Amino acid sequence: MAKKKRKDLKPSELAALQEQENAAALAALKKRREKEHQKMLKSKGSNKQVGKNWKNDVGIFLLLSFMGLFMLFPIYLALINSVKPIQEMFLMPPKLYAMDPTTDNFRDLFKIANNSWVPFSRNIFNSVFVTVTATVLHVLFASTAAFILSKCRFPGNAFLNQIVVIALLFNSTVTYIMQYMVMATLGMINTYSALILPIISTSMGLYLMRQSMSTIPDAMIEAAKVDGAGLMRICWGIVMPNCKPALMTIIIFEFQTAWNTNGGGLVYDEALKTIPVVVQQIAAAGMARQGAIAASAVVLMIPPLLVFVLAQRNVMETMAHAGMKD
Repeated sequence: MAKKKRKDLKPSELAALQEQENAAALAALKKRREKEHQKMLKSKGSNKQVGKNWKNDVGIFLLLSFMGLFMLFPIYLALINSVKPIQEMFLMPPKLYAMDPTTDNFRDLFKIANNSWVPFSRNIFNSVFVTVTATVLHVLFASTAAFILSKCRFPGNAFLNQIVVIALLFNSTVTYIMQYMVMATLGMINTYSALILPIISTSMGLYLMRQSMSTIPDAMIEAAKVDGAGLMRICWGIVMPNCKPALMTIIIFEFQTAWNTNGGGLVYDEALKTIPVVVQQIAAAGMARQGAIAASAVVLMIPPLLVFVLAQRNVMETMAHAGMKD
């Protein structure tokens, strides 16, 4: 009967009825959505209660600020001690500021260093050369070896990966005797090779790069092989750009390690010694050179700090991506 009544309606009346039904359906849908929204606001996992509480934001900000100041405190102390006169360094209780700041400590440092048999500029060159060379070679070797271990299948692959993990457990000092024997046999004692080679093949950098490369989908590698790309092209053109956080991390670690290396008992020539060795020789004079020692701490701290500031920006930008999936 209703169908007959609807059928008997005029076109204008039928259109009006259709509009009324559409309006009623839209109003019902809107009302249902409002109810669902109210339920969501009242639930424990609502956006109103999670991430919108200003007290939590203030607490997190204060905690992070305190941690940041705690980490900056040693740098602040090093800077303050480097401009303190020597008589202020032994005050008790120690002061957290310089009452009579001076730059004499830096002048004394460079004066003492230049009075040695070898100019201080030569020591600076040695440190820069060893640091840059060791960092570049370490990145090259760690990246290529990690690519082979993570993306290539060959007999003994699992065994070599286990060796890399086990090598992380050993302290570098336990290998000094073996390193000296190898260097002596190869005739590398008292050369730049004795400073560079022991620090370019560390297991930590290889492990970090391998772990980062293992997250890259194998489908991407297979697609590149289908397109005709070789292993080196895949490694440096496809895999490495996706491993930028790990790459920046090993650059920071390796630069710091190489900058602080002194060669141990492998280098005796004064012309080959680096800045840390010169600082140790200055410190051997005792309390009279405490000002120069404090200034040298700042000089040694600046290059690794600059590299960290420049590299960590790239790490933070690339770590913002969650990753990739097959």
